[in-house]
Amino acid sequence: MKKGAMLVALIAIAFTFASAQTATPRVTKRQVKQHARIEQGVKSGELTAGETKKLERQQAKIAVDKRKAKADGVVTPAERAKLTREQNRASKRVYKLKHNAKVAK
Repeated sequence: MKKGAMLVALIAIAFTFASAQTATPRVTKRQVKQHARIEQGVKSGELTAGETKKLERQQAKIAVDKRKAKADGVVTPAERAKLTREQNRASKRVYKLKHNAKVAK
């Protein structure tokens, strides 16, 4: 009986690790924040329609890369690092475009 309980516990632990390896809460949180920054820039007029389109396209690529990273069931450290680099670039681009001389009309 103890072996059966131990087996169930090991399976539960393995399942927890497997599902945790595909979790990307940090990436998701940054996606939400960056989308909010873009929306705020649109509302305030800091971003033009063209700038907004470029930023949204960049965010869409990050989302696609995130889905690809999760597709095999494991998000590797290299894949996490790639997503972080992409988000860092996107964040800098949002800042740059919000603080340039162009304004929406």
